[in-house]
Amino acid sequence: MARPEFIYVTYIETTPDKLWEALTNSEFTRQYWFDTEVRSDWKVGSSFALVMSGKTTDTGEILEADRPRRLSYSFKHEVNEEMRNERPTKVVFTLEPWGKLVKLTVTHEGFVEGSKLLDGISKGWPAILSGLKSLLETGKAFAIPPAALGIKGFE
Repeated sequence: MARPEFIYVTYIETTPDKLWEALTNSEFTRQYWFDTEVRSDWKVGSSFALVMSGKTTDTGEILEADRPRRLSYSFKHEVNEEMRNERPTKVVFTLEPWGKLVKLTVTHEGFVEGSKLLDGISKGWPAILSGLKSLLETGKAFAIPPAALGIKGFE
């Protein structure tokens, strides 16, 4: 049986460079990702962290950084005890130019069967990526609080 995974595809009217910047720069991520900072130097083997309100929520290691085409990191949740006890997973962002658009594919994989983390990210990623698309296309991102999505550990 295949391991469960999450895949999300969207098309954003932007450039690959602007999208890469929005994915890797805390000034951008705070606007669409629940006021979360991304911390890394984005070099393969370097550490990665998501920090919300001064609290590290997720950690990992940069696995691939091919600007502006592909970014990948391991992902270990640190807040919710049930999710924290799961093994690290893997996130991959693939950016492909499509004329004036960029096709963004986000794959999050490596979950255990019955994963609580998969349930949480399946609610979080669509809200995060919708905010990202809105920010890049209109200059404004909407804010959906994590608790409103039923994501535990962020209340």
